[in-house]
Amino acid sequence: MTVLETSIGAAPALQIPTAAASTPSLAPVALGLGALLAACGGGGGGDSGAATPGATTPVTAPATPVSLPTASLAARFLGQASMGATRAQIERVQAIGYSAWLDEQMAMAPTQTRWDWLVAKGFDAIANQYSEAGADPVIWRKMLSSPDTLRQRITFALSEILVTSVSGFSTGWVQFSAAAYLDLLEANAFGNYRTLLQQVSTSAPMGEYLTYRGSVKQNLSTGAMPDENYAREVMQLFTIGLVQLNLDGTPKLNNGATQETYTLDDVTGLARVFTGWGYDMTGTVYTVPEFKRRPMIVTAKNHETGTKTFLGTTIAAGTTGENSLTMALDAIFAHASLAPNISRQLIQRLVTSNPSPAYVTRVTAVFNNDGSGAKGNLKAVIKAVLLDDEARNPANLSNASFGKQREPILRLASWVRATDATSTADAWTIGNTSDPSNRLGQSPLRSSSVFNFFRPGYVPPNSPVATSGMVAPEFGITNESSVVGYLNYMQGVVKNGAGDVKPTYAAWMALSDSSQGLLDEINLVMANGQLSGATIALLKGALDTMGFGTDVLRLNRIYTALVLVLAAPEFIIQK
Repeated sequence: MTVLETSIGAAPALQIPTAAASTPSLAPVALGLGALLAACGGGGGGDSGAATPGATTPVTAPATPVSLPTASLAARFLGQASMGATRAQIERVQAIGYSAWLDEQMAMAPTQTRWDWLVAKGFDAIANQYSEAGADPVIWRKMLSSPDTLRQRITFALSEILVTSVSGFSTGWVQFSAAAYLDLLEANAFGNYRTLLQQVSTSAPMGEYLTYRGSVKQNLSTGAMPDENYAREVMQLFTIGLVQLNLDGTPKLNNGATQETYTLDDVTGLARVFTGWGYDMTGTVYTVPEFKRRPMIVTAKNHETGTKTFLGTTIAAGTTGENSLTMALDAIFAHASLAPNISRQLIQRLVTSNPSPAYVTRVTAVFNNDGSGAKGNLKAVIKAVLLDDEARNPANLSNASFGKQREPILRLASWVRATDATSTADAWTIGNTSDPSNRLGQSPLRSSSVFNFFRPGYVPPNSPVATSGMVAPEFGITNESSVVGYLNYMQGVVKNGAGDVKPTYAAWMALSDSSQGLLDEINLVMANGQLSGATIALLKGALDTMGFGTDVLRLNRIYTALVLVLAAPEFIIQK
């Protein structure tokens, strides 16, 4: 067992009603989830916001040079690099190898934009101006169904670093704010992080969410002051973090103390850059959503034209708003802490919560220089993250400090992709899955704050994770309610679908008379081959008590096998 999984016998069983009378008790698996919860202290606890030194012991044995990986290694790779494995994708990775698969995915043409889908479905009708109609469907649709699954996984990861939320969009047309922002992240997923920063900083949705749209220069007679919200968060969360970092992601120390990356004076100085920015309403009106996807523009009379000083940089008086923004972002992008901060977070979102300092150093080096002298090349950084020996070496499957909790959104996505679930009417009515008591406890682009669903340095209190000097970000949304709510929700989803998103189990019907065969297939495609022999034996014992031989009985066996796997700690903790 890993530090994150802990001992199954450490907590009392949770009482989880079964989906159907024919489904055997899930108490053995509930014990495992209860143990996970016991390890994290049941939620709560603090997070300094600083990068925490990882406890991962780097694997020193060289990875076996496998140009054509086995099915289980291909599935493991897809668990990190996609929105969920499928049989076809596993076979594709086996056929061409990891690097070629990444190249193929990066070269794949994007599908229809979220914005265009909303328009095609009529959500730009004036009746929807002040509703959220279409917001959740447009967010879920591409995440769960687009063939460019790597691009969708990176878009999701970026949305958890450069955070906005549906609940924070304003002036109506929130569904179009959501679509415009995710389309922006998707368009830059394999681009340059500096370009992404520029586009995020001028995007109408971010201007709404972090409230600097309409920010004005200081006026002593009226008491107006520049809005400092974005100036603070673009440094703290989107780029350089709270404390200065070494190239390996660990804090720089001075006489044993960490060193801040910025001060309140830096926030005040930088806030002057973000004055005067607002919607581009040229040739349009508020009753159509077009202004939501246009980059914001500067109203010169509202922009602070005096000297702006921050992070050791001074922008001269009289500099235009547009040039001030470019100069400010250049200064932030040049900061030494940006590359290790963003590199470490990308590793956490894709591979492991506690990367070794050596792993972070290798990715940071690529972030700072892609080999051609360019800094911030996300295509190169993503390949560095996913092809690194620490990510690919199968020895880490037994490394107790390696891995991460699979986010609830990714657990649902895994089921959708594995079962080829789809919305036949292209409606995608999954809805808002934020409620932890009866849904996932997480819903894309619906974080409750700009700090994401969880902090990258979150440490579950009173847990083996804490005593090991590690972090476990996703445990920030893991508690008694969310554990039970997730399982109850997924039991219904497995049998009935999620809204109008319905699965097809036809490919598994022929396997279902054999408990071993069915579990082996689900283990490979959904759990990336990471269920242990002991776990498979436990689940097989439950399935063997069920009838088989008819389609109704076969479906019941499939439902049960899926729920048991979805509940297994070795599925929830991705290695």
